[in-house]
Amino acid sequence: MAESTITGTRIRERRLVLGLRQSALAARAGISPSYLNLIEHNRRRIGGKILLRLAEALKVEPQALSHGAEAALMVGLREAAGDGGMFAGRAPAPGAPAPELVRLEEFIGRFPGWAQLLLAQFREGQDRAQMVQALTDRLAHDPHLAASIHEVISVVTAIRSTAAILVETKALEPEWQARFHRNINEDSQRLAEGATSLVRYLDAAPGQEAAGVRSPQDEVDLFLEANGFHFAAIETGGAAAIDGLLDAADVLSLPGAQQMARIFLERYAQDAAHIPLQALSGALSTLGPDPAALAALFNVDLPRVFRRLGLLPPDLAGPIGLVIVDGSGALLLARPIDGFSVSRMGGTCPLWPVFRVLAQPGVPLRMAVQQSARDSRPVTALAITEALGPPDFNAPPLVRAYMLLLPGAGAGAGARAGVGTPEPAPVGTSCRICPAEGCAARREPSILSMVAGQNGERP
Repeated sequence: MAESTITGTRIRERRLVLGLRQSALAARAGISPSYLNLIEHNRRRIGGKILLRLAEALKVEPQALSHGAEAALMVGLREAAGDGGMFAGRAPAPGAPAPELVRLEEFIGRFPGWAQLLLAQFREGQDRAQMVQALTDRLAHDPHLAASIHEVISVVTAIRSTAAILVETKALEPEWQARFHRNINEDSQRLAEGATSLVRYLDAAPGQEAAGVRSPQDEVDLFLEANGFHFAAIETGGAAAIDGLLDAADVLSLPGAQQMARIFLERYAQDAAHIPLQALSGALSTLGPDPAALAALFNVDLPRVFRRLGLLPPDLAGPIGLVIVDGSGALLLARPIDGFSVSRMGGTCPLWPVFRVLAQPGVPLRMAVQQSARDSRPVTALAITEALGPPDFNAPPLVRAYMLLLPGAGAGAGARAGVGTPEPAPVGTSCRICPAEGCAARREPSILSMVAGQNGERP
């Protein structure tokens, strides 16, 4: 049997070594046990996000499952060699010798331990770069962090002013003195609470918010992510299942979050009623993720198809991402796809197709795009707007924009026949962490460029 066809066997062997049950591994990877059973018996080819999740759950390199351990080292070290700065994301020093890729197989065979160490350090560098990106995003765009810092500074200023009055005023009436002491006591309590809240928030893992400083939108995001953006109970029970889902959602602690989640689930139920899951699954097997063809088949509009495709589980339709913004460009929903990052804090790139369609409401757009990040991959972005309510005289048009993300520059059945794969248009993630030079849409300098400049190197 060819090496590429026994990925399932490698997954099963690794699972047994770790002592995991099929149901436990399936739960970690976000797929059903029956689908995992088909994978392990080599009856389903896998790749993309599902392979990455399985590799993460099994604590191995994805290439070790798809091509074997030695091939995983080859792929990983080639990726490190092509990364330029290897670990720090910087260009190599002028005159530095290039890695001898022709002798890579020999190096792995003679020094497997060193090869593993180099690859481990490269992966650690990638993880740290992602953490820096997430932390930078929080520092630059998180309104809760800014409000907490402002609160701490304001209270410190108030305490300093009150203390100065007590020190500088020689003859102060006992009544006023008691009042100033009471103010210092109350302000110091506020300072302690604010500082504790700020430290708790900063100690939280990147991408997660401390419970005391979440907004309703944060809680809805966590609720959707915890359910994989898919609700099987609504697929089978319709809108009647919404109350049960909300009652079981511990993360929805704020009243506003409950209301926002209910609106989302009600719309989800409407979409599921117009495009039933079983019928959609059959249509995908023949038409693929082609929104225009699916809209014509089910006699619905494109935004409904976008929402339906963008919220399907990966084992049914493969990896599909979805971004929804309102007319101001504010991010309402972000389901990223492997190789295309989406900022939850809203500091997104204005070059994304989802913002271009806001200038031409009702006109669909299809583009191949690729971010400038190191681990980015080409994706096909399909974008469309949706009018919110009927038009009225002298009333501002209210619209919402959708962007569907499919892996590959020429992905989807809607690609024109006979046309080669398009060259992806360069886009960014957020200006603050985007290394692209000469971008007309840049709002602020990239910290990557500034750090490289301080080190006398090119970004």
